[in-house]
Amino acid sequence: MGDSRLTTSLLAEQHRALLIGGRWQPAADGATLDVLDPADGSVLTAVPDASPGEATQALDAAGAAQADWAATPPRERGEILRRAFELLTARADDFALLMSLEMGKPVAEAKGEVTYGAEFFRWYAEEAVRIHGRWMQAPAGGSRLLTIKKPVGPCLFVTPWNFPLAMGTRKVGPAVAAGCTMVIKPAAQTPLTMLALAALLEEAGLPGGVLNVVTTTDSGGLSTALQADPRLRKLSFTGSTGVGKRLVAQSADQLQRVSMELGGNAPFLVFADADLEAAVDGAMLAKMRNMGEACTSANRFLVHVDVAEEFAQRLAERMGGLTVGRGQDDGVQVGPLIDDKAVDSVDALVRDAVDAGARVLVGGTRPDGPGYFYPPTVLVDVPRAAALSTEEIFGPVAPITTFSTDEEAIAAANDTEYGLASYVYTRDLARTIRMAEALEFGMVGINTGLVSNAAAPFGGMKASGFGREGGFEGIEEYLETTYVALAT
Repeated sequence: MGDSRLTTSLLAEQHRALLIGGRWQPAADGATLDVLDPADGSVLTAVPDASPGEATQALDAAGAAQADWAATPPRERGEILRRAFELLTARADDFALLMSLEMGKPVAEAKGEVTYGAEFFRWYAEEAVRIHGRWMQAPAGGSRLLTIKKPVGPCLFVTPWNFPLAMGTRKVGPAVAAGCTMVIKPAAQTPLTMLALAALLEEAGLPGGVLNVVTTTDSGGLSTALQADPRLRKLSFTGSTGVGKRLVAQSADQLQRVSMELGGNAPFLVFADADLEAAVDGAMLAKMRNMGEACTSANRFLVHVDVAEEFAQRLAERMGGLTVGRGQDDGVQVGPLIDDKAVDSVDALVRDAVDAGARVLVGGTRPDGPGYFYPPTVLVDVPRAAALSTEEIFGPVAPITTFSTDEEAIAAANDTEYGLASYVYTRDLARTIRMAEALEFGMVGINTGLVSNAAAPFGGMKASGFGREGGFEGIEEYLETTYVALAT
């Protein structure tokens, strides 16, 4: 089974399986799902295609392990995470290649994701021993108030295909630190990285049953079955707003805790006083990370009319100079999109904008196959009525529109149902403060095109969801508070 590109150093044959209660196993009915290489559509390997019943078995294992895991000393939990950080860092090349094969991103960029993802293990290794409550005298006297923190309990994690390692580590890290057990459902397109990560955590000393991995094409059946079970106490989901809304609705019956990191429509504002060279550098980061397949990707470029032409020409020159190809090839800077459906979506958005009057400065033409490629594209004179002004592009397309005043820029930036990330380029301190306060987004990057950091709270507002991952705030998502009244 599989492909010679998947050597044992990347993902051993026995780990291309379900992980339930510390045991690697096939699907009960032998069903499998193929994992494709998006660079040419070929089959890399196959993994089990589990049923909802096997997901319930995974929750059985998580529930059985919960009490002992919660009672494990925080230092022990932290040391497991620290060992996992060190192992992941040492094997960065292997994980980067594995991600590149199943997801398409260039190996160099995948190594950046390994570095970023590993930091969540290091950060929460340090936070595991800093979980604390408080002690105080009651204001009226006569008693003491004690609060203690406890793990939420068994969790379900549903992770996306675009960052198959980092979206896992930033959920697993705080859960392990807090003392929660887990069932993880990775995206069907990119299950291999999570399976390799689970094997690494096993090697780092994580007890059986604490982390369980179920690969499946039946995401709806899995979530419906587990969310109906009263033993499941928390759901953390990264994905589309539509699916997120359904999962939130399903959580109501059991009143489960939920964290939702959903869609985005990030504005990238360039003011007349901006350093244009820095702004273009930031635009390349904010737009082209992961071929634009990121919820934080700059989706709308709002540029002051006085500098719009120069900015557009500079950006088009940089975008047009990128090398497109298989992510494992030397010198490649832009890999394929995840599948043919993704290319269809991006191409339709570009054609809609052009039909509405937008001009193409570079790119804009879908290449012939094989593989799921789309060229880096810059559009100008994009009407605000064009679909890509309101829809998440999830591809290497930069649409540029102009503004004249700060008020117009703020109104245009906030004119979206989403509120995840935003970017601002200006050298005016007063404007910086106004923008940070006025923009309706969970994250604002000032003169930077990269906002993600394991030490910072990642998350959004409005239709981009709620809850935070990373930072001091991230572990609170996995803790309950108990208040104890002590009579004196």
